[in-house]
Amino acid sequence: AMLDPDSGLSLTIARIVQRLKGSSLHSQLERQARISLHKPEIKLESLKEDIKDFLKTSGWEKKLQNAVYSELNVFPAPCHPAAPPEHMKEPLAYMRKAQGSWEKRILKSLNSMCTELSIPLAQKRPVSEQKELLSKWNEMGTDEPDLSLFRPVYAPKDFLEVLMNLRNPNYENGEQPSFRNHLGLIQVPLKVKDIPELKEDFSELGLNIGQLGIDDSAQVPPEFFENEHVRVGQKVLAEQDSAAAQQYVRQGCPTALRADLWALILNISNQPEDILYYEQLKSNVIQHDLLVDSLIFKDVKLTASNDDYYFVFEDYLYQVLLCFSRDTSVLEHFTYSSATPPKSYIRGKLGMEEYAVFYPPNVNYNSFILSVAPLCFLYHEPSKLYQIFREMYVRFFFRLHSISSHPSGIVSLCLLFETLLQTHLPQLFYHLREIGAQPLRISFKWMVRAFSGYLATDQLLLLWDRILGYNSLEILAVLAAAVFAFRAVNLMEVTSLAAAE
Repeated sequence: AMLDPDSGLSLTIARIVQRLKGSSLHSQLERQARISLHKPEIKLESLKEDIKDFLKTSGWEKKLQNAVYSELNVFPAPCHPAAPPEHMKEPLAYMRKAQGSWEKRILKSLNSMCTELSIPLAQKRPVSEQKELLSKWNEMGTDEPDLSLFRPVYAPKDFLEVLMNLRNPNYENGEQPSFRNHLGLIQVPLKVKDIPELKEDFSELGLNIGQLGIDDSAQVPPEFFENEHVRVGQKVLAEQDSAAAQQYVRQGCPTALRADLWALILNISNQPEDILYYEQLKSNVIQHDLLVDSLIFKDVKLTASNDDYYFVFEDYLYQVLLCFSRDTSVLEHFTYSSATPPKSYIRGKLGMEEYAVFYPPNVNYNSFILSVAPLCFLYHEPSKLYQIFREMYVRFFFRLHSISSHPSGIVSLCLLFETLLQTHLPQLFYHLREIGAQPLRISFKWMVRAFSGYLATDQLLLLWDRILGYNSLEILAVLAAAVFAFRAVNLMEVTSLAAAE
């Protein structure tokens, strides 16, 4: 149910106030206000206004604005107060059901692996092992444990099969093919944007607007676009304004400014308490051994050893992913994600909620590695790298691994990709379908990994600039369709899926 704008706004304000109340920013603002009372320019008769002015001139108001902006970007618009909480997670019941059974399937796979290998999901490490891990923390890549018995929980093609079988039970899907039938693999009726709507939403990507990654090529003198764009970027950084930074990166980030601009957009400042939190996660990794640790190890070994780009970051990848699997603050994103974290119970206390522990979100760590690795080019300090990745995950990447009707969710991206191709390149679409090379079978893995591992890193970072700039993953589907359009002539001549790939 939709809210009228005024009550929607007041609900949003109330929620943001509630969320910021317990934050360290709140206590810092209080402390600053107290300190300001000793300043001569603060007068008792105009106390409230004077303190406001002080917070404005000392830069604290900007910090508060950025925090509010960050909340608005992450959390969905408030539901009607009468709507049940699962509506905030996912409004369509059949999507919630499909996500639930997918989670059960993954958990079953994890549990059967535990039974086969007779290892628990989690256990405390012996002291000797804790010491060894601590001494090796910065060079975990040198370890060569035997992980041959561990298998990936699922592969992208398993996930695609699940999405292909999604149906809306309230929708007449008749056997007779008609124009209403979508010829692609995704058969759910979700609203996706057409080209005019995309042009409007992504107006800064228009051909008449300068783009970093194109207009800074060797053929274009830098004074035409690049120099000016860098100058504006430096100004945005000096202003420390998240909203301005988000608008700026829509045309791409200069390499030298990217790390700082992304941190500004994601509102990550790496305060002492953030570093402390990271250290606590690290000590949790040292003390406890989880089944997922072996899956992470196996995936990092496979990914890093097969990729010259990422091989140098192997140790960073272990550190970030092992800490991520212990981070309970990530659980918060489940309030607006269709997914639900798996629960286990302490032995002998099955079904008693006070003994329930959440197990790390069941994920395809292979895709995770590919979403951490590019960030290693930008951030070399582990706690900052960790926070940036965590924020990218709870804003964007989780949507690529869960079944939902959200416009940036993987189901909508697949449908948008197929619709664009079917509408604008119908002959190509039909040809590939006839030879058994459904385009989505090729592009699914690009989108589910946000193109990481498929584009050179400099190009990938330019693509992710736009994801951050538009706070949306829809650009992934547009790029996937554009790749097919670019290769259309050659693709019209292929006769098999292998040749198309």
